[in-house]
Amino acid sequence: MITLTSDMNEQQMAYEDADALLSSHGFTLGGNWDYNQGEFDYALDEANKVWLRIPFSVTRGTLDIEAGASDATILLGSPYVLKHVYRESDNPDPEAQPKIVGALFDQFQKPVDKDADVEQKWVDQARQLLVKVEEDFKGA
Repeated sequence: MITLTSDMNEQQMAYEDADALLSSHGFTLGGNWDYNQGEFDYALDEANKVWLRIPFSVTRGTLDIEAGASDATILLGSPYVLKHVYRESDNPDPEAQPKIVGALFDQFQKPVDKDADVEQKWVDQARQLLVKVEEDFKGA
């Protein structure tokens, strides 16, 4: 994981404004959100292994994305780049768990290395994207 400096760090704003602005640049809300915090994710590679993430915490209101609207105010954290390395073979994941309802197996495998070394090209690409995003944040 490589932390990047950003003018967005420690910026407070309405969740819906941040989501609209970041979505316009291709970011999505990561699946690990809860009512108190979350991360906006941008896949830097086509294989979805290298990510630019912007974490946030809820400072006021409620973050409930499934409700369709949010009154949350969020505080953005320091963006970072990380790389997940997954098993890339035809062999099944040894940690997959059989399901009670037959021969189904867990389709989601854990990364072999969830914090692999990040090549400089990805860090450079992330910084270039952050410059564009920061320009829009200044205008917001």
